[in-house]
Amino acid sequence: MKKTILLIVVFITLAFPYLSAQPGSTELMNAIDRVNSRFENLNHRLDVIEKRIDDVQWFNRVGDVAFIDKVYITGPPLAKEKNPTGQGAGNPLKFWTYIFIPRDADPGKKYPLLVFPHGGVHANFDTYYTHIIREMVSQGYIVTAAEYRGSTGYGASMYNNIDYGGLEVQDVDASRQYMIDNYNIVDKDRIGIIGWSHGGYIALFNIFEYPQNYKVAFTGVPVSDLIARMGYKDQQYRDLFSGQAAIGKPADENVAEYRKRSPAWQVSKYQNTPLLIHSNTNDEDVNVLEVEHLIKSLKAEGKKNFSYEIFENMPGGHSFDRMDYMAAKEIRMKIYNHLNKYLNPPKPFKSVKDLQKAGYGFN
Repeated sequence: MKKTILLIVVFITLAFPYLSAQPGSTELMNAIDRVNSRFENLNHRLDVIEKRIDDVQWFNRVGDVAFIDKVYITGPPLAKEKNPTGQGAGNPLKFWTYIFIPRDADPGKKYPLLVFPHGGVHANFDTYYTHIIREMVSQGYIVTAAEYRGSTGYGASMYNNIDYGGLEVQDVDASRQYMIDNYNIVDKDRIGIIGWSHGGYIALFNIFEYPQNYKVAFTGVPVSDLIARMGYKDQQYRDLFSGQAAIGKPADENVAEYRKRSPAWQVSKYQNTPLLIHSNTNDEDVNVLEVEHLIKSLKAEGKKNFSYEIFENMPGGHSFDRMDYMAAKEIRMKIYNHLNKYLNPPKPFKSVKDLQKAGYGFN
């Protein structure tokens, strides 16, 4: 209620100088555009505040089990520059990435690394993942989570640099390379990648494009077929893609571009990285048909080193195995067993009881 009142007050404040303009006039249309622009800028500023508050929460909720840092690194230059000859054009894109290191890590030893891209068309890595991060570091994993191009909480420029299925994939892999280059305790031969939804999508493309970099992968409810997705989503959602500088057109005007950015249509690139896929029949975000297409495509290509499970109407829908109820924890045990088989963390969970205590403090 307070936020609604605040927005009304802000609207009146911004719009007041233009209220005398004649309806339908150019002056009024320009005024509306200016007000909309100011509201958009306000939304980004609020996202920045929200992100900074959430960063404090990371230390409050995970700081007892992990050393936490947030570092500024670079990925590739923009795919398309607004002014290709302007100052700074062609420079690598700068972005933040989180680092979580177990508090009991021995500086003289090597530890496995999990690369963990967040989900969302536009979103960020926030404390929604608190218990999962606690579970990972408690087993002896180091975790890095890139705030790749298009992430929220970093202003309009970062938001508008989105490149869905494009250079964001390289941003995430750059976070892996950063960890190898800067932390001697990272075992470069024990690196996995894990993600859900859009993060699962990025995980798929990373093992497609850089199979030599990842020993194992998990992808949960992954966006898999952008062409199908544009068909069952509404126009507002479709506009999030056609409005991107790197894509620029709706799917019906450039099917090839959406096909190129769809894992289900690119499975020929999949080599031999052990892959576990999870989906849920009542997923309200990524319709299970997308993941079914991915699985059928992998089978049709004769790919062997993957496994999958399609869960039936699990509570939580899109978030079913990230929830805090016991059934979700049991599913996460399956995920950790898959990862641990190839990454050999020093303290793998032996039971859901171990997971419960690590993530939540008590059995």
